[in-house]
Amino acid sequence: MTELTFEIMQEMQKELQEKYKDKWGGLPPEQARQKLLWLYGELGEVSDIIKKNGDAKILCDSKVRTHFIEEMCDVMMYFNDVLLCYSITPEELEKVYLEKHRSNMQRW
Repeated sequence: MTELTFEIMQEMQKELQEKYKDKWGGLPPEQARQKLLWLYGELGEVSDIIKKNGDAKILCDSKVRTHFIEEMCDVMMYFNDVLLCYSITPEELEKVYLEKHRSNMQRW
């Protein structure tokens, strides 16, 4: 199995967005707000699963776990759409993420 990297995820999102460009509007910067609103909606669905089922079911009930992971995938897809709308590359994300991690490790 191939490792699922941000590069691969972004390529998959570009392919998906291109297929439905006429319906979804593509990935220009002007679409980022819309994609972010959809991301918030998906986060709400993730929260609902936690609220309705609790942590134990997410860990132990395969049906609930699969549903939770599917919704997390939706979150990741919209997250990648926002990155793509602003032409943020996986390399840029990695650099800043690592810097942020180092900074957070030195707090308090």
